[in-house]
Amino acid sequence: MDLVPEKKTNPKIKRVIGVVSGKGGVGKSTVAVLLAQSLAARGLRVGMLDADITGPSLPRLLGVDSFRAETDGSKLLPIVNEEGIKVLSINLFNEREDEPVIWRGPLLGKAIEQFWSDSDWGELEYLVIDFPPGTSDIALTALQTIPFSGLVVVGTPQDYVSMIVSKSVRMAAMLKAPALGIVENMRTMVCPHCGQETKLFDDGNEGGRARIGLPVLAELPWRKEVAQAKSLRWSNLSREAKKDADTIASQMELALASLKPASAR
Repeated sequence: MDLVPEKKTNPKIKRVIGVVSGKGGVGKSTVAVLLAQSLAARGLRVGMLDADITGPSLPRLLGVDSFRAETDGSKLLPIVNEEGIKVLSINLFNEREDEPVIWRGPLLGKAIEQFWSDSDWGELEYLVIDFPPGTSDIALTALQTIPFSGLVVVGTPQDYVSMIVSKSVRMAAMLKAPALGIVENMRTMVCPHCGQETKLFDDGNEGGRARIGLPVLAELPWRKEVAQAKSLRWSNLSREAKKDADTIASQMELALASLKPASAR
């Protein structure tokens, strides 16, 4: 079986960034939205594709959960949020946001293919794709179908999490998708009263970092305002949260720039 078939390109989309994690609950979708918001705040044309078909969260995080996507008869039409980010998610087609998606693997894969190939994304500098956790059929279909410029890996500083996250990194390598680095989320907690930072995990993670084998793009604290926010609209974020987002975006772009051409890898 050829794990890396010919991928479907879209000349209107310059770069595709996947945000992945081997495990749920590490803040992957939050990191993906912060990345996209920072890029959009720089005046870049940005889209977000919610590849987490069975656990979609992007409509809420981007403040478009009250909207419903449409089609022009041949193409799916993304919703545009207040920052100008184009969004597609299965929850934008469901009548209720808590409606479960009970599909087997082939249907889930087909949805990813449609979101990529049968949608009118227009001209984009970046399309950020929020993966489901793990190495499921959806992740496999996305990595086999879409020509990723790079992947941002999200984890927390716990050794067992690093073991699980490393599975996604190894999968990406097998499918020739370049992993740019890791965002270590919830490394500390910022007290909402005094602003002091406290480590959330004391077990250390040097062995875990070595196992993953990727540079650290950012170390993010747990922030109450981000964790409890209904949406992560740029205008509502604090200066500190915007700084976190800008760090992710800047380090991601530096890692992209340092990649060798695909023909040399």
